This record gives sequence, structure tokens and C-alpha cells, in this order.
Amino acid sequence: LFYVIIYIMGLVLEWIKNNGGAAAMEKLSSIKSQMIYEITDNSHGFYICPVEPQNRSKMNIPFCIGNVKGDDALVKRFLDKAFELNMLSLKGHRSVGGIQASLYNSVTIEDVQKLAAFMKNFLEMRQL
Repeated sequence: LFYVIIYIMGLVLEWIKNNGGAAAMEKLSSIKSQMIYEITDNSHGFYICPVEPQNRSKMNIPFCIGNVKGDDALVKRFLDKAFELNMLSLKGHRSVGGIQASLYNSVTIEDVQKLAAFMKNFLEMRQL
């Protein structure tokens, strides 16, 4: 098992190196997380990130929908529709709103753009 872990770690490090190294990963993380934080911060309270801006992660973005504790019905609709669109693993811990976008290095800009477009559309549909 130890050798498998070392082998996989080597593959990951090689992938990072081939994709611009740590500096490139940092830049991409900033771009991707900003796309989602802009939506939560400009949604007029529809999406609520319970983490203060100075403490926010660039990799894991928890948020609530509808109110500070999260509206269970809206969260379920959001997750169900996201699943239909092949956006998986967005369910987060209920204590921070029930939704978490994980933007790890392997998540592409295009993936995050798809999530951002979905979030905007979901917000617009609720405002009609």
C-alpha cells in the first residue's frame, strides 16, 4: 500500500509540474474560487457563504441557499438539478448550509464556469 501511495503521489506531482507548477495551481485556484464567491456575494442573500472573506478557502466553498441555515427544500432542488447536469459531490455538511463546491486542482475552469452558470440560472429562476 505504501508503494501505491508513493506512486500516485508521484503522478500527481508530475501532473502539477506539467501544468505550470505550484504557482499556476495557485493562480487557477484564485480564478476558480473568485467565480463562485462573486455569485454568493452578489446574490442579495440568496446564496450565503458562512465564512468571513479573510478566512475563505480557495479549494472548498461552503454555502447556504435561501437563508443563513439553508432552506432544506431549496437545497434539495439545487442538488437534484445539479445531479441531473452531472455536477456531483456538491452536498456539504448541514452545519455550513448543506452545499460545498470543492475546486481541487483537477477541477477545470470550464467545470467551474458550468457550476457558476447553473448557480446564476437557479438564482434567476427563484427570483421570477
